[in-house]
Order: sequence, then C-alpha cells, then structure tokens
Amino acid sequence: MIKVGRSFFLTGRPGIGKTTVLLKIVKIIEEEGLKVGGIISREVRKGGSRIGFKLIDLNSGREGWLAHVKQPEGPRVGKYRVCMEDLESIGVEAILNAVEEADIIVIDEVGPMEMFSERFKKAVAKALNSEKIVLGTVHYRIKDSFAAKVKAKGEVKVIEVTIGNREALSENVVHKILENLCEHAAYERQSIS
Repeated sequence: MIKVGRSFFLTGRPGIGKTTVLLKIVKIIEEEGLKVGGIISREVRKGGSRIGFKLIDLNSGREGWLAHVKQPEGPRVGKYRVCMEDLESIGVEAILNAVEEADIIVIDEVGPMEMFSERFKKAVAKALNSEKIVLGTVHYRIKDSFAAKVKAKGEVKVIEVTIGNREALSENVVHKILENLCEHAAYERQSIS
C-alpha cells in the first residue's frame, strides 16, 4: 500500500524545467544527508537540434541512450527510436537498486518512451509500493494507461511546474519530503514502543 503523500511527481509542458527542478530538489536532499538513487533523463542537442535523450544512473553515473534519432531499432516515438537495452540495463537497474539502497528514489521520467518496457513499469510499481519516498517526473499529456494511473493515483502528489512557480518549487517540495520523513520516523518510533 502506498503511503499518502510519499510520492511526488512533477509534470508540465515539455521544456518547462521539470528535470531542472528535480535536480535542484536532489541537490538539497543530498545536502541534508539523505541517499538518493534512481535515474535522470537529459535531452541531447547537436547543432541546435535535439538528437535524443540520455539516461543517467544517479548512483553509479552510468549513462546510456533512452532514445536517439539514429537508433537503428526499437519502438518509435516521433522521430526517435527507444533504446530498450539501455532503458532496461541502466534505467530499470538504477530504480531497483534505489529501492534497495537509497532513502529517496528518483524516476525521471514516466512517459511514452519508457512505457514500451514492461520491466520499467514493474520497477516503477515496485518503487511506488516500497516504503521509500519516490520523486519523479511524469509526462504532461500521457495517454498510456500505466502512466495515467501513476498520475491519477490519490497517494501520489502530482505537482505542475509552471513559469510562475518553478523558482520556488524545489524548496517547497523538499519541505514536503522532509516533513513526510519526520512524520514517518515518528510513526515508526511510536509503533515500536
């Protein structure tokens, strides 16, 4: 059972700064002494044009392609093909390792490209059903039923990133996460005694 308010997902229009806000939150959380694990997705540009998206394991620093315009095989999303091998060997493994080893699990992002992997879906479900706080991003206009369930789940707080709120949002989310951790620790101490 997912604890109410233990999962926070940022959403918003493409290019609004979801990953930037997420990275600010991660930096502050790490400065608080908490261990963060999971994945970050970054767009890659060449000559002013976007050519693909990289996956980065926050713990190991391993990188791979989520999708690329010149990826020879894999499911197609727009002009990109998804690199299933990197998504599963780097992305899925990073999430599963974070479930075991981290205080906070980061999943950037739950979107159409990632939804081609059943292993990715299962790793996200495992993270959401763990006792850990999950911090992630979810695609703004998601049509896939799995990602729509993540976005619609009452236990998951979905926060829209806008031009007006993105500067203050990282501090606000960190406050909610730390508050949640304190409440959870107090509950654990109470149930032990």
